[in-house]
Amino acid sequence: MEEMKWLEVTLDTTEAQLDGLCARLTGNGVTGFAVEDEEDFKTFLEQNRQYWDYVDEDLLEKMRGVCRVKFYITDDADGRAQLKQWLTGIEQPYTLTSLGDNDWAHSWQKYYKPMPVGERIYIVPEWERDKAVPEGKTPLYLNPGLTFGTGSHASTQLCLMGLEEYTVPGKPVLDLGCGSGILSIASLVLGASSAVAVDIDPKAVDVAYENAALNGIGKDRYRVLAGNVITDESLVRELAKEKYPLVLANIVADVIIPLSARAGEFLTEDGVFLCSGIIDTRADEVQAALEQNGLQVFRRREQNGWVSLAARMAR
Repeated sequence: MEEMKWLEVTLDTTEAQLDGLCARLTGNGVTGFAVEDEEDFKTFLEQNRQYWDYVDEDLLEKMRGVCRVKFYITDDADGRAQLKQWLTGIEQPYTLTSLGDNDWAHSWQKYYKPMPVGERIYIVPEWERDKAVPEGKTPLYLNPGLTFGTGSHASTQLCLMGLEEYTVPGKPVLDLGCGSGILSIASLVLGASSAVAVDIDPKAVDVAYENAALNGIGKDRYRVLAGNVITDESLVRELAKEKYPLVLANIVADVIIPLSARAGEFLTEDGVFLCSGIIDTRADEVQAALEQNGLQVFRRREQNGWVSLAARMAR
């Protein structure tokens, strides 16, 4: 079967002209288009921490000052006739980019390459698992197409560095706000006996289990739950049946602060509460909340404007 060819149509515009352009396109019959706007992009990131791992400095720079609309047509006479109709009355210049069918599904894969983190962890996209892993590195296989965390965001890397230091071989780990499961799965490949992971988003359950399977980890060692640890008392009681030498929370400051009041319910006597996802301007506020709830911070790591804190119950 011959591969379908597509054209991506891009119209650059301004904040002031955006609404009018979208209205005109809709009026001309365009049924679907994407808006790329720097301000919307920033708002989206602030409200959706699960996508932080997909955003690096290069992408932020590419979005700077951007305001544009994109839609797609078939790369043939019919598609070009349709384009002419859709652009009736629109003065903005446009660009055309040719796309093959395979580009839709696989072109994004070129952005994900194996990535060392810390001293031992080596994050590998699952389609590159047949390639050699550097000596002394522990591979962690992920499918970045599963959304949630891929390990490239500074807050996740800070937590992974902490995992190398605080994972106790042969002992369990609790991951609160697990997303893709990257941290709890990493703890298992680093030698933890078992892990329990929790996320408020039910979609995270299947994602974490699938990433665990990529690493040969089954449900005998890994359990993933959906729920809110701050408000669900039955979930807290279930989790607190076991005590953990390491509890992880790579979330955001506004969640870590109330969560710090519960952390002690899950920790062993000398257990470590490792939290990240904290923007540097709020690190002191989070540390104060930890200390108010009986936790003593003994290690602080910083990277690219993000902070992780490691704490134990004060004696």
